[in-house]
Amino acid sequence: MSIFDKLFGRPKAAEPPPEHAVIVNFEYGSTDLDPIFALETRLEEAISAAGAGEFDGNEIATDGSDGSFYMYGPDADRLFATVRPVLESTGFMQGAQVKLRYGKAQSGAREQVIVLGA
Repeated sequence: MSIFDKLFGRPKAAEPPPEHAVIVNFEYGSTDLDPIFALETRLEEAISAAGAGEFDGNEIATDGSDGSFYMYGPDADRLFATVRPVLESTGFMQGAQVKLRYGKAQSGAREQVIVLGA
């Protein structure tokens, strides 16, 4: 620490917000991915408008049988509240399992699983 830091103080670095996740696992059953990409666009728009985090991408089985969406932000509950109406308005999302993780993946963070339409 320099003399100037002692005299004037160094601004504290802001701690990064916690990394929460909302991960959606769903059955799909088609190789037509246009509806998935359209849903992604709607999710991205909702998350951006709410300032709730970010849509990070997807994994879709090559045969179209199932897939996952990945979203991250500082508050899993707020992020899920933002995307839930969009997910529930999409037919192929009925029965999807949504995992809310309240911390980093390898941290042993608390998780909650919600089934859409249940």
